[in-house]
Formats: sequence, structure tokens, C-alpha cells
Amino acid sequence: MLLAFAAVLVAAVNLRAGIASLGPVLGDVVEAFGAGGWLAGVVTAIPGLFFALMGLAAVPIASRLGLGGALTAGMVLTFIGLALRPWVGGIWIFIVLTACVVAGIALANVLLPAWIKNHGGRHIVALMTIYTSVLGLSGAIGPLSALLFDGADGWRWALAVWAAFAAVQILVWIFVVARTGYDFPAAATTADRQGDTSAGTAAARRGDTSADTAAARRGASLWRAPTAVFLMLFFGLQSMNAYVQMGWLPQIYLDSGASATVGSVALSMVGALNIVGGLAMPSIIHRARHLGIFPVMFSLLTAGGYLGLCFAADTWPLLWAFLLGLGGFCFPTALALIPARTRTPLVTARLSGFVQPLGYFIAAVGPLLVGMIYDATGSWSAILLGLVVATAAMAATGFRASRRSYIDDELDAAAR
Repeated sequence: MLLAFAAVLVAAVNLRAGIASLGPVLGDVVEAFGAGGWLAGVVTAIPGLFFALMGLAAVPIASRLGLGGALTAGMVLTFIGLALRPWVGGIWIFIVLTACVVAGIALANVLLPAWIKNHGGRHIVALMTIYTSVLGLSGAIGPLSALLFDGADGWRWALAVWAAFAAVQILVWIFVVARTGYDFPAAATTADRQGDTSAGTAAARRGDTSADTAAARRGASLWRAPTAVFLMLFFGLQSMNAYVQMGWLPQIYLDSGASATVGSVALSMVGALNIVGGLAMPSIIHRARHLGIFPVMFSLLTAGGYLGLCFAADTWPLLWAFLLGLGGFCFPTALALIPARTRTPLVTARLSGFVQPLGYFIAAVGPLLVGMIYDATGSWSAILLGLVVATAAMAATGFRASRRSYIDDELDAAAR
């Protein structure tokens, strides 16, 4: 079991740092390659895009390679991207290698909880706590590497240092896979399906209509369940805000006259507060009677952070980062709403596969638009005010998604 804890720990350390370390040095990267702001937008859009794509592709890949094999393959892909991208000579090669980094991280992000469920035993809760909290820690420490290196090539070393952590991860997981095998619960999935069929047949013999209801839930489109659609939009909008901040927040501070150190510390503060949110919000949501207040409150905090950056960025610079970090509690809130708004594991699994990939596609659009507008105007005012409008939409969709209703019931109604 000590091996499982070590495996989850080294994997979680690498789940955000390779992405978060880019934001503080993005301006240096663009300048070094002589690229335009719209290409910086492409770079910052990659995380959302590949989290969406790998959310769709992760299970088919794991079906072929096994959970352990797919996780290790993703880790190797991340290492290759981290080790090579600081030293290339062209922006497009840099973008391709950044895509490798993010694709490997996204694959681990999707499959690591499944591996924990397979191998965690009675320590599943402890392992998931390590996973979520260290993931947040990874996002918090990633930006700090920019503070360690100075000079014209400092940005290269600030990015390259994370390849060492990725190398350690691979070494640990080669040993893990050798011990646990290239497992994938295909047999369990088949058994579950057979169990469903057998249960359905038995229910039909008894005249029970629950089998028909379950079949209807499998067949009904989640697009016909309003709560599912609003939850997907809420997840997408909060992810969009997260990736805009991860990619552009240090540049916003630099353009306001703050130092690079302040920008890095601000982004690290946002990541650190994500740890707090990940630890606190699942328990709070489980106990709360009325959930709608949380998306609205966290959206207002996010809007306050953007307005502060727009009108008083140089007055209390870290206060605005603190508000944005508290607003980032929307992420664990959105994740916690997935099981909170479903009754059965079947619908929970379907909802997760609907909300996260589609939501990440929405998330990918934000940083790209920011890059294009910034390239055209050279100003942050319109962008920050536009993000305030987006937080209003986030509050509205989150409030509706939090309403006390169950997607199972909406699917049953849609199938009638």
C-alpha cells in the first residue's frame, strides 16, 4: 500500500506544474520566438482543448493499453514535452510539445482516479485526498519556478526544471506497473453489464418496471436533461476562467506595472487557494441544504478580482489574486454537483462524461479569445470587463445547476 501512496503522490505532483509554470514566462516565450499575441492565445488554449479531447479518448486508450500502461504512456509523453520544448527554435514546435505535455497530464487526470479505485482498497479516500490536494499544490508551486532563474534564458530553465519531476514519476510508475500489471477493469465492466442484464431480466419476470427505467436512462440524451446542460455550462465557464488566469494572470500584472515576482506569487496564491477549496467544498456541499448560494458567491468573488485588476491593479495587487483564488472554489463545487444531482452510479458516470469533455471545449475558447483581443488592442480593460460578464453567466448557470432536482428524473421524463 505504501507503493500506491507513492504512485499517487508523484503523479499528482506532475498534474498541474507543467501547465502552471508557463504563465509567468509566457511573455518571454512570445518575445523569444518573435510570435504574436494570438499565438500566445493558442498556447493558453491548449490545456482546455486537450483536457476535453483526452476526456473522450482516455477510456478507449486504457482499454487498449490497460490503466497502468495508459498512465505510464501519458507520463512519458509529458516528460518528452517538458524536456524538449524549452530548447526548440520555433513557436510551432513549442506549441506541439506543449500539446504533448498537456495531453499526458490530461490522460493521467482522467485515469488516475480509476487506478485508485482499482488498487486503493480501504485507503481509497486517503488516496483521493492526496490526489486532489497535491494536484492543487502542483498548480500552486508551478509558477514559482520562474522566480528561480534570471537572464535571457531564465524562462527555458523555469520550464525545463519540471522535466526532472516527470522523470521521477516515470521511474516510480515503471515499478508500479511491474507490480500491478497493465490492468483495466474490462472484466468487471462486462460483469456489471451482465449483472444489469440479469437484474433487468429478473425484474421483468417480477413485473418490475425499474429495468425499463434504467434502459431509458441509458438511451435518453443528456441534452434533454436541463440540469445536466446547465451543469456542463457552469463547469465550462469556471474552467475557462481558470485557464485564462493560469495563462494570462502574470502578464496582466506585468502590464499593470507590477514586477514579475508579484505576477508569479499572485498565480501561486490562486493555486494555493485551490487546495483549500478542494479540501473544504466536497464536505460543505454534502452538508448544505441549499447549494445555489455557492456558485453565486464564488462568481461574485471572481468578478471582484477582475474588477480590481481592471481599475486598481497596482493598489492592492495580491488582494485581487486572493479574490480570484476564492472564486476558484467553483471548480470543486462543480465536481461535487455531479454526484449531488444524480441518484444512480450509471447516471453519475454518464453525467461526468458529458460535463467534463464538453465543458473543457468551452474552456479552451476563453484563452484563445483573450490572446486575439490582446494582440489586437494591447489592453486588458475590455478583456477584464468581458470576463466580468462571463462570471455573471457562470453565476446564473451554476445557480440553475444547483437547484434541487435529479438528472435521473429528468432523463426518465424525457424518455417517456
